[in-house]
Amino acid sequence: MNYQSLLMRVEQAGVYHMPLDGEADLVSAAERNGHFVFRVDLFGARNKAELLDRIAGAMRFPEWFGHNWDALFDCLADLGWCPAEGYIVILEHCDGVHGRAEADFVQTLQIFEAAASEWREQGIPFWCFVDMQADGINWLSDIG
Repeated sequence: MNYQSLLMRVEQAGVYHMPLDGEADLVSAAERNGHFVFRVDLFGARNKAELLDRIAGAMRFPEWFGHNWDALFDCLADLGWCPAEGYIVILEHCDGVHGRAEADFVQTLQIFEAAASEWREQGIPFWCFVDMQADGINWLSDIG
């Protein structure tokens, strides 16, 4: 798959399953496009607080981050501290937190989708790729 051209399609940007065999190619294409790539390791996260802490740390959220859903959206929809041509967020090891705090994890993905919509209005691609083995989220699509 030609990730470099796909990642520039602002109208398709959003939240997707991580491609099974193309993570290295995806990251390489993102970097060639001038996208900032964030890797968020969710291994061992058990609840909303730990989920938000992992995201905030990996994405270098400002000190004012309030550790709630509204603050998560505000930070995702701004990212002024990391100016780039686009953004890729890779949520790694999601099965555990999905199993332990499913409602919070789904809410998190919905906020990522809302942030992608905000970025689309500005003409900037914002992608989130979810590394999960289980298929417990019906609306989460495969890219391509």
